Amino acid sequence: MKRYSLSLVALVLSTLCFGQANILPGKAQSKPTIISHATIHTATGLVINNGFIAFAGGKITALGEGEAPSIAGANTIDASGKHVYPGFIVPNTILGLVEIELGARSTDDGTEVGEINPHVRSLIAFNTDSKVIPTTRSNGILMAQPTPLGDLIPGQSSVVTLDAWNWEDAAYKKDMAVHVNWPSTQGTGPAAEAGQKALDQLNSYFTEAKAYAQLTKPAVTNARFEALKGLFDGSKKLFVNVNQATGMLQAINFTKSFGLNLVLVGASEAYLIADILKENQVPVIIAETQALPDKNDDDVYLPYELPKILQDAGVLVALGGNNRVDRIRSLPFQAGTAAAYGLSKEQALALITLNTAKILGIDKSTGSLEVGKDATLFISGGDALDMLGNKVENAFIQGRTINLDNLHKQLYKRYQEKYGVK
Repeated sequence: MKRYSLSLVALVLSTLCFGQANILPGKAQSKPTIISHATIHTATGLVINNGFIAFAGGKITALGEGEAPSIAGANTIDASGKHVYPGFIVPNTILGLVEIELGARSTDDGTEVGEINPHVRSLIAFNTDSKVIPTTRSNGILMAQPTPLGDLIPGQSSVVTLDAWNWEDAAYKKDMAVHVNWPSTQGTGPAAEAGQKALDQLNSYFTEAKAYAQLTKPAVTNARFEALKGLFDGSKKLFVNVNQATGMLQAINFTKSFGLNLVLVGASEAYLIADILKENQVPVIIAETQALPDKNDDDVYLPYELPKILQDAGVLVALGGNNRVDRIRSLPFQAGTAAAYGLSKEQALALITLNTAKILGIDKSTGSLEVGKDATLFISGGDALDMLGNKVENAFIQGRTINLDNLHKQLYKRYQEKYGVK
């Protein structure tokens, strides 16, 4: 059994090594591009029928309905009958950090040794050559927040674009969040005791870190405390992984006591405290909609309906962060499920575009299609939130034309040719 597992891993690795050698990062935009006659979904709630969008130098320069303006030397794309969307953004993900789950440790760079590692930067471990990235781009996901896994404080995350030569090129917003896996104190017995001990440790650690942050010139530099400084001056956010309502309430009180900006991740029981989340202006990143409820006596459709429940309560909500390599590319369909259970299509689109950009603090430059923002967008043959309609034909990241080939498409073409299937 052990020999079989190693052989299987070797086979997968060899397949990955020889695939996609022809996929290169896009070159900087050299001349203007105009997309015309498209249905344009701006992610602000506005849908432009028979619209045009123009961009140059990586930025959107014009957007409207009707005939596109004439721009000398521009590339033109007739998108009649097609749809234009802002690039989807996947937050709190292991994309680019973990290549093969379950058994291939050499391809897993998502976890550092130790319980408290706020100084660990997931950005420098981000693998731009990951074979998973092109498969996600093919579904319209063009930006991500690679996030470390681990124990109590696994590290920091950054926002990246999904087309680059290396992590330096990919970096969009560096080290913008510190992550905490909230300990559970529910119940009784050893597990609850261990959770309370971890919570006490967290309080003590942040008390020391805050005191350190107030020092003008520390006598001894502490790399871990240095990494937490941004939390206390507001330049970083604290992303807390927690599903239980009691844990979320604890996290809210914790961050209020230290004056931190909180984002809840997972938050499957957020519906129980939606009014408190609204009152404290705490945004939520739901792990996924296509899942079963945590509790046996919950409505089986609760995960599908959760985005609608939180949206109606006035909570800023986004989708992503299920920490499964094989499910990252299903992000648009998770949003589509939310649309089928109460949200409008445009509200569902915002779950994976503008809402996410707001939570990540990048909404002034990306997340929606507006003049002056980055030209990070794609053209789909149909409804991109639907499995049958999501047919990404052209994609651009900051104006760069993106290669949409991937290993899955190559294998499909290979066996099409072998068996004469057209």
